[in-house]
Amino acid sequence: MSSPSSPAPATVQDCWDCMLPGPPSRSNFGSADVSPAGLLAFPAGSSISVVDTRSMQLVVSLPMPPPSSATSSLSAFVTSVRWTPLPLGRDLLSTEPSSSHLLLAAGDRQGRIALLDLRLKSPVLWFDSDDRLAVQDLCWIQARPDSYLLAALSGFSSLSLFSSSTGRCFWKYDAAPEILSCVRRDPFDSRHFCVVGLKGFLLSVTVLGETEDDVVIKELQIRTESNELLKLERELAGGGGGGVAGSSTSSASAAFPLYAATFAFSPQWRHILYVTFPRELVVFDLQYETQLFTAALPRGCGKFMDVLPDPNNEFLYCGHVDGRLSTWRRKEGEQVHEMCSMEELLPSLGTSVPSPSVLALAISQSDSTLQNIGKLYSDAPDSPFSAVEFDNPFDFCDAPLVLSKTHLVSISDDGKVWNWLLTAEGEYNHKDDKDLDVVSNITELSVTGTNTNSVVASTGGVEMEVSKKSEQSSGGRSRHSSSTISHTRMSVKISLVGQLQLLSSAVTMLAVPSPSSTATLGRGGNFPVVAVPLVALGTQSGIVDIVDVSANAVAASFSVHNGTVRGLRWLGNSRLVSFSYTQVSEKTGGFINRLIVTCLRSGLNKPFRVLQKPERAPIRALRTSSSGRYLLILLRDAPVEVWAMTKTPIMLRSLALPFTVLEWTLPTVPRPPQNAPAKQSSLPPKDQTSGASDRPSSDSKGSDGSQDDTSESFAFALANGALGVFEVHGRRIRDFRPKWPSSSFVSSDGLITAMAYRLPHVVMGDRSGNIRWWDVITGHSSSFNTHREGIRRIKFSPVVPGDRSRGRVAVLFYDNTFSVFDLDSPDPLANSLLHPQFPGTLVLELDWLPLRTDKNDPLLLCIAGADSSFRLVEINIADKKLGFAHQPRSIKERFRPMPLCSPILLPTPHALALRMILQLGVKPSWFNTCSTSLEKRPHLIPGTPKSSEDLRSYMMDVQTVGDPVVPELLLKVLEPYRKEGCILDDERAKLYAKVVNKGCSVRFAFAAAIFGESSEALFWLQLPHALNYLMNKSINKSPQKATVSASVPELDNASMVTRITSKGKSASGREKKDATSQGQLRLMAFEQEELWANASERIPWHEKLEGEDAIQNRVHELVSVGNLEAAVSLLLSTPPESKYFSANALRAVALSSAVSKSLLELAVKVVAANMVRTDRSLSGTHLLCAVGRYQEACSQLQDAGCWTDAATLAATHLKGSDYARVLLRWATHVLRAEHNIWRALILYVAAGAMQGALAALREVQQPDTAAMFILACREIHANISDLGNSDDESKSSIKDMLPHLPGLGPENEDVIAVGEYFGQYQRKLVHLCMDSQPYAE
Repeated sequence: MSSPSSPAPATVQDCWDCMLPGPPSRSNFGSADVSPAGLLAFPAGSSISVVDTRSMQLVVSLPMPPPSSATSSLSAFVTSVRWTPLPLGRDLLSTEPSSSHLLLAAGDRQGRIALLDLRLKSPVLWFDSDDRLAVQDLCWIQARPDSYLLAALSGFSSLSLFSSSTGRCFWKYDAAPEILSCVRRDPFDSRHFCVVGLKGFLLSVTVLGETEDDVVIKELQIRTESNELLKLERELAGGGGGGVAGSSTSSASAAFPLYAATFAFSPQWRHILYVTFPRELVVFDLQYETQLFTAALPRGCGKFMDVLPDPNNEFLYCGHVDGRLSTWRRKEGEQVHEMCSMEELLPSLGTSVPSPSVLALAISQSDSTLQNIGKLYSDAPDSPFSAVEFDNPFDFCDAPLVLSKTHLVSISDDGKVWNWLLTAEGEYNHKDDKDLDVVSNITELSVTGTNTNSVVASTGGVEMEVSKKSEQSSGGRSRHSSSTISHTRMSVKISLVGQLQLLSSAVTMLAVPSPSSTATLGRGGNFPVVAVPLVALGTQSGIVDIVDVSANAVAASFSVHNGTVRGLRWLGNSRLVSFSYTQVSEKTGGFINRLIVTCLRSGLNKPFRVLQKPERAPIRALRTSSSGRYLLILLRDAPVEVWAMTKTPIMLRSLALPFTVLEWTLPTVPRPPQNAPAKQSSLPPKDQTSGASDRPSSDSKGSDGSQDDTSESFAFALANGALGVFEVHGRRIRDFRPKWPSSSFVSSDGLITAMAYRLPHVVMGDRSGNIRWWDVITGHSSSFNTHREGIRRIKFSPVVPGDRSRGRVAVLFYDNTFSVFDLDSPDPLANSLLHPQFPGTLVLELDWLPLRTDKNDPLLLCIAGADSSFRLVEINIADKKLGFAHQPRSIKERFRPMPLCSPILLPTPHALALRMILQLGVKPSWFNTCSTSLEKRPHLIPGTPKSSEDLRSYMMDVQTVGDPVVPELLLKVLEPYRKEGCILDDERAKLYAKVVNKGCSVRFAFAAAIFGESSEALFWLQLPHALNYLMNKSINKSPQKATVSASVPELDNASMVTRITSKGKSASGREKKDATSQGQLRLMAFEQEELWANASERIPWHEKLEGEDAIQNRVHELVSVGNLEAAVSLLLSTPPESKYFSANALRAVALSSAVSKSLLELAVKVVAANMVRTDRSLSGTHLLCAVGRYQEACSQLQDAGCWTDAATLAATHLKGSDYARVLLRWATHVLRAEHNIWRALILYVAAGAMQGALAALREVQQPDTAAMFILACREIHANISDLGNSDDESKSSIKDMLPHLPGLGPENEDVIAVGEYFGQYQRKLVHLCMDSQPYAE
């Protein structure tokens, strides 16, 4: 997957490329993070796994480098990961393309924090974290438009802020004695984040720059019961840890792994937090600084572990430590949540004992954004009457309506990653027909589910006609369904749609198949087996995992033993034999040995050598012959047993000799091709792997020459240092009678501890670090000392015809380090690959992968690490020197069972090319492919491309910008990916096929969503709405307003006042909008109706709050939405002893006289000015509202930083240019202070400031987006203008009144500059694409 940012071919396998991590554990603190583009990162041991959540495939594993290069340094557990929020970099004209969008911050138990590059698979920056406290959590903050900061919780109570450019820590905060648990960023303001502690401590932090003085904090407290925590702290102190203060390097998750406090910001309501403590779910309002709702842990449930709000709907998903998931739904009109479902995340069927635990949960944002696009556009029919043909209204009423689909990923400690689909369904409410009248006057359109955006026209004008003509629907069917779905009958269903199996437990054994040609297929027959790219791993849990190294994936898992797998060997290439033992009791000392043969094809486990009574000795090791016919069972202090592994294993005999080591001969070295037998050359190259096609002893004979092709031999060493070779033939075992070396060869100073045997060579290692080898045919021998500790394993490397050396061995020492030696060299020690420490971990087991077919193929070493990982290391043997290989190779990196359709992983220029192709519009048939990988899948997009066709024919015939030749060049660059079928998966390709003809803004939204830029996608979805609003506003100001109002109803001043001042007006009084129809689009609200409705909906949440400050905030809310009667009532309820009494009384009098607008205006203005100077409670703005000075009141609110309140007030009372001025100032604040360019752009458009929008895009150096923005605006404007082609007089008059787009005319200098800049961008992109090699996936 790795392709460096520099234009160079992708490496196939470097040292870390093929790696399977062990399972995550609670030592990883339950950390997980899904990138905006749908890549899941989670720590497993001391490494980080990255998984594509759509195809559920492992992309890559990144090991955390050790603290230093010293031999003793090991990598610590990774405890926190967080993707950078940076989008795909598009500033090609001033900088080189980078992989900044694939950066990952990771912290570990030793307090180190690194910034890792997914492409380079290595750190690009280490943060200056010197305190060595375990990292509890990480969060990215944006203080300036061009840089991000990293907030880190470490230890129990430390919060630090780091610069991402220098790694320097510039601010620290110690919250002791509080225990900090979780940190999250505010989705509405990227400068603001919060931290919550286990005892309810809440810290609100706003970062304005990169200096200590730029950090503003506010300390709050959430009321929660913490008696259990106090008890746990006492136990921690009593256990010798000295309590929280004593174990200073620990952290909340390390000290209290089952006691978690987590929170999440509401993605739809500003200032709202959802907090879970172990036994409570709390809704907290940051503006009111109080709890709005508290729910106790449901009866019979495990403690709360995490809380995840649904991105699109008002659901909360709460994980529990017992592996269950509860779903909570907000009651309409209240901030009260009720539980509506409880589901199991760990199916009980087939789980082991003890059952696994759920460690982490995550939700993918990219799926939610694509779901928004599908909801708003793909269901909108092409004409108001075409829906009748497809949607039977009776069927529609009876079937449950799918309101939303949410993908949730869970990670369990048995190495499984689960992909769940949560589906919210509602029933059609037949009795609620009156809701249809509330929503729409056109009942026919509502019933048929047609494009009902027309019914939500909030400001009159042309919006009703526009929505019928153009497909820029901002509601689609969801607007209609929200009024006809019974909220009380909504249900949430969960289904498993994908699973990824990684290593299931800590690895204890490693076995590699190296069958000889005499090994036959497991089901009988005389066909020789082939070497397979499989490695078997035994684990502590008794499970045997089969790893397919060509796919870097676990191909199968077999639950074989109840305890630790202590020995594991292959029988041929389709059967495994393994053993475990349990001690009966310490007094008697007996052991129960359990031996099992596992068939990989059938999955059956067959025990053999089953004894009725416990044995005195446990099994020490197993050794299987390369043919898989014979098995040696070594027992501790007992005779060795020789078994024939037939269908029913038979014990041949026992050997009562004091063996220390035993090893069967490996398949022998093949002869050069010119001397090879005919049988050998007739086999395909795959079958000749590692000499498996040659007989085990065809090139050597014993001293009597009696060895035949069915006999196999094993070498051994005895406790007294004596050596020997036995030969097994059928049921007979006889002495091989080798030629002995000189007497000095046998050393008395070291017990032989390891051996490797491949005819004619026997290599031995002893506990003193000496290595000896001996030719059993000639008697030649030699030895050298490694100057290391004792030797535990020796493994011969596989040899193929033409190899220069046949004596390469990998040696594993007792200190869990290894080296590779070439025994054919004059000085093996000098020419060895000494690798005293595999970086970051110790080596438990190793063996060579016998898959070489050519002398130029690399040597691959399989390694089981002490961190439970499995790794494949490539050893470079070029130029007769050993070393780790880093040279580029042109072959494919790995096989994948299905394409990895994750465009964000493409080299940056190619990703930008695909983005532009999707924006400009490509025919859906382009996604089809003739590759074998896609032929097996149901691909329902019509049309099959032909390779001989002109690539330009795939582009849509739409209005384009820039150079017309560029799209063809980009299609040519993307052709390799299209052939592999790894551009878009079927589901997303079908969605693109549905929306590609709905206009360019939806194509732009789709392209942004594919690359994880959800805010940009929401901007494109709202852009048609904003332009419609702008056009309406322009028409309403025209002199022909009376003519239009006769045909299109609108809200005039009188109706607005009536609506606002009606008593008791709240969210329930407007048309019923279900939360499922709003989702993330609420973030982009700009229209007066929407802003007013959102503010009104919050008012009932606070009605039960008590206290002086709460009353002040409630009055402020009521005045903002124009409900003056309720505000006066609330103010008059203030007790006389209150410090607010005089101010409240004055405001009550002024507000009650607002109906008459008397001469008090001047006096009230003076009082208001004085109150603003002396009083912090914004009372002055209320007085200004009382006398109708709304523009000044909005300015004061904006000066005080109450931007949303100012917009709500303006939406309630201001129109035309006055409202536009408020929006314009708000847009500038959102852009400059909150750094949310997409929110700012929508406000600029709604205010009519197109020049401001172009200037903002130019400032962030996005030439492609600026050009696409002009293109989208012109298309939407043209769609509106097309309405005048009808004979209808009202439509003609509308067209006459439509103004030209302000500031976007073709003669405008800024527009011309954007076009030229975009042309330069296209040319640079084409050059970069041509220079960059496609990754070989």
